[in-house]
Amino acid sequence: MKLGVFTPVFNQLSFEEMIEKVAESGLTAVEIGVGGNPGNAHCDVETLLASEEARAIYLTKLAEKGLTISAFSCHNNPIDPNPVVAKEADETLRNAIKLASLMGVPVVNTFSGISGANETDTAVNWPVLPWPTEYGDNYNFQWEQRLIPYWKGINDYATEMGVKIGIELHGGFLCHTPYTMLKLREATGEAIGCNLDPSHLWWQGIDPVGAIKILGKAGGIHHFHAKDTYLDQDNINMYGLTDMQPYGNVQTRAWTFRSVGCGHSMQEWSDIISALRLYGYDYVLSIEHEDPLMSIDEGFQRAVTNLQSIMIHDQPTEMWWA
Repeated sequence: MKLGVFTPVFNQLSFEEMIEKVAESGLTAVEIGVGGNPGNAHCDVETLLASEEARAIYLTKLAEKGLTISAFSCHNNPIDPNPVVAKEADETLRNAIKLASLMGVPVVNTFSGISGANETDTAVNWPVLPWPTEYGDNYNFQWEQRLIPYWKGINDYATEMGVKIGIELHGGFLCHTPYTMLKLREATGEAIGCNLDPSHLWWQGIDPVGAIKILGKAGGIHHFHAKDTYLDQDNINMYGLTDMQPYGNVQTRAWTFRSVGCGHSMQEWSDIISALRLYGYDYVLSIEHEDPLMSIDEGFQRAVTNLQSIMIHDQPTEMWWA
């Protein structure tokens, strides 16, 4: 396995400053934002798409620091009921896939998206209960008329380009659990998989190791985000897991994103890494920093230190003892 970082955390740095910092921290991979919510501070997509020379210079700068690109990321909503938003998200995703193909980047990460509940809706709708039965009608419309048709087209395009899609299982979007991920993958194609982030599983009550077993057996883990979540049981008792308080209300929130090891034990994180290896994922652990209690540098370095202590780097040897 390799250790990397999701670089929007360093959007305040230039590309050259960012790769210098990452390399000095002992990492070997970067996940680059190319539009959407991550922004594109470290990647001029139009220039790189247009110029082979620009792509070569970009990759050379990375190689000189011992770095590779684990994925391009453009988290957005390509099935938004606002056609302007959806069009922009779709164009960003397709450009990311094309650029990944040209630059030898194997994965593009994003969200599945969330649509309105019917043909005339102008706002997104996230149904999470089967009753009242209108929620079920909404859910079926979204999957059958919006989600599956869109991602069938993306699967075909990504397959043509030789790129995999990593959908982050994030609450608020239609794919947010192992079940919904496998449902979409089965309906669309094998280029569609997940960018597995334990932080979004924990607050839903899903054991990341169990999710890795489910998705790994299906070959559905295409990328991995290393981010933790602290669950505050007293606040869960008050607000439930679907807590609508702003993320900044850390004292009263039911759950809060934390740096690796600050929400769950290193034993649990070691179990996650072992499960990834056991079930076929031997690629990059990409650190994502969204810890409200730590500075960027401290939270990032804490994650680096903790993950380096439990990483599995080498391939296993023969069982000489068996």
